[in-house]
Amino acid sequence: MAPELAPEVMTFYSATVNEADRLTASADGALELVRTQELLRRYLPPVPASVLDVGGGPGVHARWLAGDGYAVHLVDPVPRHVEAARQLPRCTVELGDARELSAADASRDVVLLLGPLYHLLERGDRGSALAEAYRVLRPGGLLAAAGINRYASLFEHTAFAHLHKDGVRDSIGSILETQFIDGKKAFTAAYFHSGEELRGEVADAGFEDAEVFGIEGPTWAMLKATERHTGESVTGTPLFDSALTAARMAEPYPELLAASSHLLAVGRRPA
Repeated sequence: MAPELAPEVMTFYSATVNEADRLTASADGALELVRTQELLRRYLPPVPASVLDVGGGPGVHARWLAGDGYAVHLVDPVPRHVEAARQLPRCTVELGDARELSAADASRDVVLLLGPLYHLLERGDRGSALAEAYRVLRPGGLLAAAGINRYASLFEHTAFAHLHKDGVRDSIGSILETQFIDGKKAFTAAYFHSGEELRGEVADAGFEDAEVFGIEGPTWAMLKATERHTGESVTGTPLFDSALTAARMAEPYPELLAASSHLLAVGRRPA
């Protein structure tokens, strides 16, 4: 039997939020989607390579990857996500866990972990997910693994204009100190990476040439604050375009990783 996620994580994705909307309903979500697409397309092998989308949710990334011509198989532990993903054209879908994949050894060209490391709170569990990704990748195959940035909540709750309130300040201070939220009061149980830590976990799992990128870049919270306080979408506006440009311009400067909302690590199984 595959390992289970924390109950609060399952409840969050089964009944609290609609993950299908996260990357389209807000400008910072749209920024995350656009940047994830362009970073992955920079490293993906030519079509029709096989992509294992682990923790792929309802299939936001699987949809465009299949549209690009990749052979996509999605794995997710949340039944609600799996049922939604079954509606995707040209994708196969499976209920499963990142720490115990059913895929055969050396059977995939690409493994995506664009969500599992968020909610595997223990280092050993994240190591298990990365070890499974290594196992199922062909020699020379590509890993792309995402993490939530350690400092994301600081920027987000400033954008919400309530960081100065005692309860919020204390909660975010705890996240900054521990890199962990238990999910009892807000969001859900999650782990928050620094860039160097995420790179180290990927390298420790045996992947070569590990690099880490700030997905949304340093100005994503401006989009969130503007939408929060005006009630109007800024997707497709000059402000959005400037935030996207800032994310691209920030790539050569590793100190700016700390200002992004999410991090993306890429590495390869040795050939």
